[in-house]
Amino acid sequence: MRPISWPRLFAFSLPGLPIGALAVALSVYLPRYFASHIGLSLVAVGAAFGVVRLVDMCFDPFIGLAMDHTKTRLGRYRLWLLLSAPLLAIPVYMLFLAPTGVPLSYLIGWLFIYYLGTSLVTLSHASWASVVASNYNDRSRVFGTIQVTSIVAATAVLVVALVFAKDSVHAVQAMGWFIVVVTPLGILMASVFTPERIVAEHSTERVTLRDYWEMITWPDMLRIVASAFCLTLGPGWMSAMYLFYFHDSRGFSFQVSTALLGLYIVAGVFGAASLSWAATRLGKHRTLMAASTVYSLGLIVLSLLPKGALLPAAAMMFLLGFAASGFVLLGRAMCADVGDAIRLAKGKHRQSLLFALMTSVEKIASALSIFFTFTILGFVGYQAKEGVHNTPTAIHNLELVYLLGPITFVMLGGACYFGYKMDRKRHAEIRTELDARDAAIIPAAALETLGGDVVMPPAAAE
Repeated sequence: MRPISWPRLFAFSLPGLPIGALAVALSVYLPRYFASHIGLSLVAVGAAFGVVRLVDMCFDPFIGLAMDHTKTRLGRYRLWLLLSAPLLAIPVYMLFLAPTGVPLSYLIGWLFIYYLGTSLVTLSHASWASVVASNYNDRSRVFGTIQVTSIVAATAVLVVALVFAKDSVHAVQAMGWFIVVVTPLGILMASVFTPERIVAEHSTERVTLRDYWEMITWPDMLRIVASAFCLTLGPGWMSAMYLFYFHDSRGFSFQVSTALLGLYIVAGVFGAASLSWAATRLGKHRTLMAASTVYSLGLIVLSLLPKGALLPAAAMMFLLGFAASGFVLLGRAMCADVGDAIRLAKGKHRQSLLFALMTSVEKIASALSIFFTFTILGFVGYQAKEGVHNTPTAIHNLELVYLLGPITFVMLGGACYFGYKMDRKRHAEIRTELDARDAAIIPAAALETLGGDVVMPPAAAE
């Protein structure tokens, strides 16, 4: 299959707009907003995010199975992507523009719907991307472009917060409006302008939840899942405490801290492009191992800088953002490669189930990052409420908690790829066998083209 053109790839990457913006707005700003402005306790907010995510992750395997079984004239994944738009935009509005004094049940209820919407967007988009790009290097290009789009959105949402908001409360609300607007726009553009091909299956046996355990224990997938858990928990740990740490430990104001976070995110544009290119030369797993090492070393250097040293802090934040940009894109691309190996061995298309497995462990890690950090901060005596003065001991404890978690888990995430075998050569062999088998089952002349989308005719699809 020919690589997707750049204009279509740009349109296809646009669902990354809400996901990229929310990666910053929800993980960094929203928990603090509910703890400091809405008035809920640190422990209550941490528990709400943790419990909802742990419950929500149970739905991902069922969503993945439903996607893998979907065969419509709209395609396999386009339908699910379109359905995700209202399930994401509405809860974002309700959370980011929540009135003061809402109860904990309000946060829990809308978080649940929000996480369901993000599951639909993430699973359908990532699974569709694995079909849009079929070869080893082109997957780095496609997932890298999605990552760049997400980073641009994350940067834009911070600019919106700084330009249109006069304080942290209005900043959160401005972020919410931005995400509500770009969600349907990005999803509609991808759905209209991207062709979708339904991948052939070589087995009549239906995929079931029993396949879920088999995928977890598949050796290469086990490495990817373990790494995804660690590389989500580490940066998520850091994000949940970012504003507390940079204000009370590093001595920066809310505006400067936001600007530094913006630099971290902008660096990801350069990082995603550079690391995607490096992956075509070094291999995806080696590139990710190098990125995780650089990230951990950068965190150590950051902690040693003098308080209020803006330029050195900016340099370190750029380096951290550069390295972190590779965590998601390289993990997703490797997951798609392993999906090809599994389809060759088992004869069944399980790409959505594989990505559901990844999103499930990422949700666990994300939930634990907020739950652990907020619970530990409360335990060591740190106070998050607006106007409260923290003691030197509490700030020292904040510093220890901020550093130890991310450094430990990010290094473990990189170490998961020692002994990983799915390199470019091995994947090329798998694709050659798959393409030959697909051609024997469904000749190119048997495919229909409907509205620019290549789909399987009804007889072949069964």
